[in-house]
Amino acid sequence: MPEDRSPILELQGITKAFGGVEALRGVDFTLRPGEIHGLVGENGAGKSTLMKIIAGVHPEFSGRFLLDGHETRFRSTRDARAAGIAMVHQELSVAPDLSVAENVFLGNQPTNRFGLVQWRRMAREAGDQLARFGIDVDPAMRLGDLPIGLQQLIEIARVLFSGARIIILDEPTSALSPPEVERLFSTLRRLRDEGTAIIFISHFIEDILRVSDTVTVFRNGRKVTDTAAAATSKAELIEAMIGKGREALEETYTHDIALPARSERPVVLGVDQVSLPRGLQDVSFDVRAGEVLGVYGFMGCGQLELSRILFGKLWPGQGTLRLAGALQSFANTADARRAGIAFVPESRRAMLFHQEPIYKNISVSILDRISSLLLKPARERSIAARQVEQLQIRPAAVELDLGMLSGGNQQKVALAKWLTYPPRLLVLCEPTRGMDVGAKNDVIQIVRDLRDKGLAIIVMSTEPETVLSLADRIIVLKRGAVVREFAGEAISKDRLLEAA
Repeated sequence: MPEDRSPILELQGITKAFGGVEALRGVDFTLRPGEIHGLVGENGAGKSTLMKIIAGVHPEFSGRFLLDGHETRFRSTRDARAAGIAMVHQELSVAPDLSVAENVFLGNQPTNRFGLVQWRRMAREAGDQLARFGIDVDPAMRLGDLPIGLQQLIEIARVLFSGARIIILDEPTSALSPPEVERLFSTLRRLRDEGTAIIFISHFIEDILRVSDTVTVFRNGRKVTDTAAAATSKAELIEAMIGKGREALEETYTHDIALPARSERPVVLGVDQVSLPRGLQDVSFDVRAGEVLGVYGFMGCGQLELSRILFGKLWPGQGTLRLAGALQSFANTADARRAGIAFVPESRRAMLFHQEPIYKNISVSILDRISSLLLKPARERSIAARQVEQLQIRPAAVELDLGMLSGGNQQKVALAKWLTYPPRLLVLCEPTRGMDVGAKNDVIQIVRDLRDKGLAIIVMSTEPETVLSLADRIIVLKRGAVVREFAGEAISKDRLLEAA
């Protein structure tokens, strides 16, 4: 049994801060050989930060780090890899323009005595490794041409067969189908039985309970409990994640909130049986004028793909979209924009120009409307100034470079970019992620004001607080399918987590 073995890894009193904000506070953690140790906690609870310390990504921290009983400190990820620690990060770290074989052996290509890469051997051995994992794919294929789930499996396979004695998996099942999850779990159990120590992070509590020997719960940068997986339940883990009483966050939504009755106002967007290979399964819903529809789910649930379909970035495999009753088919984002759909993605950096003034970031989406051949900077500044005032963007200086603003004010600029000519439908992904309480409240109030003016809004988030604070109605996505809808009833965060 793992508990009978001496720890391979011990962390004692680990504290880590970013810009004065503590991400971890006095955390203890123990990992033993031949153990699958599950980690659960809400977004921002500290799980990934702790794992990045173990993997050498964050070399600066306070506390003791013991490996095989000896205190150590990694200066880089290279040090961690040399010590036998490998990690699959939450964000894919593959090289899409390289072949499958090159990705399997990324940074570790087999060479001959002259230092030349042995391409045939690499392709053969990559094929053999992937076959052990149940993956049948041509090793010479460009990785970026494969579905995202298969890319994730290949990255996982690279780490699982790297020979590492400690393997960290951060949300490894987020883009996998049920058969692929089973294949992964079978491999993890085999590696565990061979003595490998595995840390498994997931929002899917059912997955944690199925594959883990031990489960540790994080909340607000602290470890709150650890227990044998067989001795706990999903409900108990959710309660530990959310917390009660004074230790809970200011707004944890542990008590019921009342969702209003279903709106009878006109349908702005109708989505019917939309599917995407390995992404979405027969997704159907509608959103009405003057309504905020919340779309909640864990990372990898299909939100990303759905948002891209609504804004013309992805073409659905099947299904239909109707805007104000008219059938729509978007060939690109320009089509969606012309139809009256505005989209703010989960990454502000993806849609804003940090080295450019505020006014240029606001006017960029309407240049074709306010100028024919020549730009009109004076009009751009005037339009931007109105938006800056309405949304209370601070500092209120349209000439200021965007990069000088706080994250919350940058998010307001991202909204202002689309609100100069009000759209029919506003799609917001993670609208309050990474903001302080004040900035979150400002953005929440802006969204509510837009709803009250009759705008149809879709808010997609992996943060239950965001959805509960904004939505009039909520649908829950899980592994690409709508599994629950909440409307005209009382709901709390634990019920939302349970549904997902």
